[in-house]
Amino acid sequence: MNRGVIKAYILKEISELLRSRVIIMVYLIPSMIMFLFGNGIKMEVKNADTVILDHDRSKLSLHIISKFEHSKYFSTKVLDISEREALDMMKQGKIGILIIIPEGFEKKVLKGQKVDIAVFVDSAFPMRGMTMESYVEGVLYQVMEEGLGRSAGLVKINHRNLFNQAMRDEDAIVPGLFGIILLVSPAILSALLIVKEKETGTIFNFYSSPVRKIDFLVAKLTPVFFLHSINIFILFLWATYVFDVPFRGNFAIFWLVSEIYIVISLSIGLLVSIVTRTQIVALLAVIIITLIPGFLYSGIMMPISSMKGEAYIEAHLFPVMYYNHIIYDTFLIGQGFSSPKNVLYMIILIFYGLFLLILGSLLMKKEMK
Repeated sequence: MNRGVIKAYILKEISELLRSRVIIMVYLIPSMIMFLFGNGIKMEVKNADTVILDHDRSKLSLHIISKFEHSKYFSTKVLDISEREALDMMKQGKIGILIIIPEGFEKKVLKGQKVDIAVFVDSAFPMRGMTMESYVEGVLYQVMEEGLGRSAGLVKINHRNLFNQAMRDEDAIVPGLFGIILLVSPAILSALLIVKEKETGTIFNFYSSPVRKIDFLVAKLTPVFFLHSINIFILFLWATYVFDVPFRGNFAIFWLVSEIYIVISLSIGLLVSIVTRTQIVALLAVIIITLIPGFLYSGIMMPISSMKGEAYIEAHLFPVMYYNHIIYDTFLIGQGFSSPKNVLYMIILIFYGLFLLILGSLLMKKEMK
């Protein structure tokens, strides 16, 4: 490689970035995504509108009502209305949970007889519905564990949450945002590198010069690579100091994997820049290629292991799944390379980056079409 040519091109790219003020967006967009999604995505359901119809009016039913009223997850009302009226309220979206305690509930429990509590949950949004259902079951199981009834208290569930003991949304969401941000932001900038020169006509300077393709591509990607490398540390500071996400792993692994991931992102943008002719088309293409799969297959909203069929295959075709698995490990678990899965995913990311770089170099033609 010709160091003099590469240095000249790098200085040219840096001066253009500074003159166009694109460098501001390099750091503004990732931080905006981190704060918007980090504060905006909430998996926990609080103050769910709950109506209880108490047909028993016993000491046990009052105890159950008290448990719901003193929980932060429910906004509880005890109403003296018919079941049809309560269900109509749910259809109108006025309540999310309806609990019906039947008549004679306490007597049957004390006699050890089977008795049912009716629970209706608004599951128009399945994930929210499942969450609210688990909250209701948790409260009812807690009442059972307190020894109310003959058969209650025989089996006690002693559970412990691992890795995210406080069950904080930030600990689950923020590490996953690294995979989305570092996939989208570098790809957008690199997608405009070559196509911009096609639009302005300056690409003919490269066609007519003795500069080799490898020198041209290295000079184009190097400034963007170093600019986004700084974002790794900025996002890390936001995650650990602003969102208070714990970091239990090895920082060197976190940094190395993130740098490899940035190379992958730049390579995706480079491929888009090579095959497109206008900046608008390049921008739209890179957003579709990176943002949508990055969000769907990052593991933020749904674990990859829960996917089936085509979705499961597609998740393994995109690098965000492999990167985020290692990132979640470095933040919440801390196994590092002692985990064979982390080592395998690291190797996959390396080959992913090399393949895209080689493919971009082959597709880049030093000639007019």
